[in-house]
Amino acid sequence: MVKYSLAMGIRVLCIVAVLFVHGWWLLIPALGAIFLPYFAVVIANNSWFAGGADVEQPGGIVLRDPALPGAGSAQPPPPSSHGFASESRGDEPKTEA
Repeated sequence: MVKYSLAMGIRVLCIVAVLFVHGWWLLIPALGAIFLPYFAVVIANNSWFAGGADVEQPGGIVLRDPALPGAGSAQPPPPSSHGFASESRGDEPKTEA
């Protein structure tokens, strides 16, 4: 942020200098006022902080139904025939294959 503010301060000085400089010397502060914002943004966005933390990737996502017993365990519930966890209401007849 300090580098960006310094560059913008120099740009303001370039704009003021354009009002007082004549001849070919006018190009120097004019080009500074035009191109300094670009370089200030590039420098501000490419800052490197030494000692930064490494990026950690999360593990896999485990989907679980909180209503099932053992929902806090890492094991997923057994798959049902249609791919979703079945919810038994108790009034359905139980069949064994």
